[in-house]
Amino acid sequence: MIAILQPLVPHYREHFFNRLREQAPFDLYCYSRAEALQRQNLAAGSTSIKPLSAWSVGPFVLYNPLGFFKSDYKVLVLMLNFAHLSTWMILLLKPFLKQKVILWGHGISVKRYVQEEQQPSRLLKWMMQLADATWFYTAREMELWRQVMPGMNAVALNNTISEVERIIQQPIPDKALLREKYGIRGRRILIYCARFNETGRRIDLLLRLMEETDPAEYSFIIIGAGKYKPDFNGYTHVHDFGAVYDPAVKQELFGLADLYFQPGWIGLSAVEAMAYGKAVCTFKRSETVLQCVEYSYIRDGYNGLIFENMEECLYTLDEITDDEINTMGQQARRFVNEHLTMTAMVDNALHSLHAMNQ
Repeated sequence: MIAILQPLVPHYREHFFNRLREQAPFDLYCYSRAEALQRQNLAAGSTSIKPLSAWSVGPFVLYNPLGFFKSDYKVLVLMLNFAHLSTWMILLLKPFLKQKVILWGHGISVKRYVQEEQQPSRLLKWMMQLADATWFYTAREMELWRQVMPGMNAVALNNTISEVERIIQQPIPDKALLREKYGIRGRRILIYCARFNETGRRIDLLLRLMEETDPAEYSFIIIGAGKYKPDFNGYTHVHDFGAVYDPAVKQELFGLADLYFQPGWIGLSAVEAMAYGKAVCTFKRSETVLQCVEYSYIRDGYNGLIFENMEECLYTLDEITDDEINTMGQQARRFVNEHLTMTAMVDNALHSLHAMNQ
């Protein structure tokens, strides 16, 4: 038997758990309540879970691990998070528990990425040394850690979203027809689809782009809600659809757009955009522009555009041709099909779990 620990299960993760459970049965424990999903503007996934009592103070979490000890679990998949105090206890007691532990996480802090890619966290290193294996979200972070721990037992799951295979199987819609339907007819249409729940998304740069582009030439589609969402009513070329969970509507809105644009904190939204055949535009990771680990999926000039500054952004968006945009969009969808399917993510996890039983 296997036990997996997570705070909660959002909609974009449900297919991973449901499909993994079909081939490797497990119990999924969640320590956050349903209200946490609402606070983060997330929809709940349809996955059976076991609630787990926990207490938190700031970033530190103390969950009740007794259920893991009482049941016949041979493998525990816990979170690679040094603020999880109970995980430290399990790791330190592991020689006496006769259970194998896999740690699953980013492997690096999004907020301290620039520093930690040069000097990885000592606490995370200690955790991984105590564990039997590590699941990284992407290959980039696994490569960084293998420079520090060459012999580590690790796999990159290639983090992706639940609906990705359905999205890439959809035919390319008629862009002109959709623009007529929604009344959005700018020469260059950019779409943003992410929650406004994190200041690191650099919405100030999104607003600056809106202010410095010609409303007669550019249009923006906004999908998303959240406490940091600005008022877009003053922008005539901005079309705000709020939170959208209807896949048919999403497909049409992405279908009529040319490019995906998100200035910072880009994560799984990059996967979704590329699956819809949109090249991803963002800014280079720095100490002031934070990016999530999925940023490594973007290859500048191939399936997206990574700008050094706003001046380069404005110039490139003005000069890029429709043919270049279409080529990058096709390559973006191909990249997802080759590397970021849910089948591949589940298979990567299964390979690691099977190795635990050998």
